[in-house]
Amino acid sequence: MRVLTETQRFDQWWFRLLMAIVIGITIMPVALSYDELKDDSTALLIVSLACGISLLLVVLLLFYFKLETRIDEAGIHYSFWPFHLTMRNVHWHEMTACYVRKYNPIAEYGGWGYRIRLGKGGRALNVKGNIGIQLELTNGKKIMIGTQKEAEVRSVLRQYEQKLAKP
Repeated sequence: MRVLTETQRFDQWWFRLLMAIVIGITIMPVALSYDELKDDSTALLIVSLACGISLLLVVLLLFYFKLETRIDEAGIHYSFWPFHLTMRNVHWHEMTACYVRKYNPIAEYGGWGYRIRLGKGGRALNVKGNIGIQLELTNGKKIMIGTQKEAEVRSVLRQYEQKLAKP
């Protein structure tokens, strides 16, 4: 049986630019208040450490966000770190439909990342692009998992489509 794995990260150029802007905005107040704080070394140390640690945590967390997807004979498994520390499993018999489709991340889910849309929209886990694997579950819920491997996913899903639950 065929297995497909995919790992995606927020590595777009505009994301890196946004991080540089955040770093600049965070460091600027400390740099501008240096003259006021230089006489009080304790205050300067506290402000610098608080700013540096906060900035480091935010930047590291954002750069380590990742969406992992695995499709195999058991079903579709996904994990969006740091929201999921282990893989979530959706078995074939839990799905009534599973297909690749083009979607509008902003209009349908409000953007990229881990998104929850109330009503019939369901959940979306996406990092970039506008192609995803739409899962329609037997309980009526929907999950959209973004992919950058459209052709490969279509091929693998065709191989397993007979395993889907019959509506």
